[in-house]
Amino acid sequence: MELLSEYGIFLAKTITFVLALLFVVVTIINLTSKQKKSNGRLEITNLSAQFKDVEDELQLHLVSEDEAKILEKEQQKAEKKKHKAELKAFKKAHKDKANDNDASTEEDIEPRLFVIDFTAGIDAKEVASLREEITAILFVATEHDEVLVRLESGGGVVHGYGLASSQLERLKQANIKLTIAVDKVAASGGYMMACIADHIIAAPFAIVGSIGVVAQIPNFNRLLKKNSIDVEHLTAGKFKRTLTMFGENDDAGRAKFQQELEETHVLFKDFVSSHRPALDIEKIATGEHWFGTHAYERGLVDTLQTSDDYLLKANKSKTIYIVKYVVRKKLAEKLAQAASMAISISLNKFLQQSKYPHL
Repeated sequence: MELLSEYGIFLAKTITFVLALLFVVVTIINLTSKQKKSNGRLEITNLSAQFKDVEDELQLHLVSEDEAKILEKEQQKAEKKKHKAELKAFKKAHKDKANDNDASTEEDIEPRLFVIDFTAGIDAKEVASLREEITAILFVATEHDEVLVRLESGGGVVHGYGLASSQLERLKQANIKLTIAVDKVAASGGYMMACIADHIIAAPFAIVGSIGVVAQIPNFNRLLKKNSIDVEHLTAGKFKRTLTMFGENDDAGRAKFQQELEETHVLFKDFVSSHRPALDIEKIATGEHWFGTHAYERGLVDTLQTSDDYLLKANKSKTIYIVKYVVRKKLAEKLAQAASMAISISLNKFLQQSKYPHL
């Protein structure tokens, strides 16, 4: 009898363990299937509300305790009043829409500023998120609204930045004002994007320009020959491959490759000139880059200003929203990013302790 009792307890534990294991497996499968269906999500942040919270919090700390209580009550009343006004405006908008009434004037429309952050590397893979963000904005934006892109890029592949520039063109085609802010760098492909804007602002020490084309290819042919290694380099079409890393390059291939670089440079110059016709393109399309102050003198940017100052001023007349498309990262990508960040922190600490000068 005792044996049967122990066996029953063992059986109950086993069944419980199997059911728990099945539950975990089913949960993982469901989560995996959901991730396959959606690779990312859109995040909207009301930056104006954040500014107001910071202002209110600071004001409460700058006054006495009694004054703080009075101020807090006033802030609560103001919030209730604002909420009622927003609710009234919302109901009015829906009533006008139901009655097909277009009697609302421009004064009734509150302008909005949508903020996009675009920080990209050489391959410009971040354009995948940019297209989602711009598409979302185009669903709701009107001609009264504005888009601010906080751009940071040193350039990269032509086709990647060409597509990124085309995404910004979509805003211009919809008659939505586009402002580009350069706090750190917008060079080469980065400036290709920036020049599309109606207005470019840049921090005084931001790096701007580099309207040029560059390519470098290592060649290991002599090393391979030294080690008696042959490379078969076969093509169908005279210029299918102009320069190669392992085969023996010739003058005809070099000349063709240089010709392609020059043609790309001409396209780049024409693109910039079409968006900023006042520029002396031959003078500034030398591949050089300049700091913000010098870029302003040459007409590459319109205003010397940080994006922070621009947002604070815009907040007085517009409601500001940050629009961000967040892509779900795999575990391997998260680990690689953490490792990269750790290396970067270690390098910065080394530079800070180094006797050599740096910026």
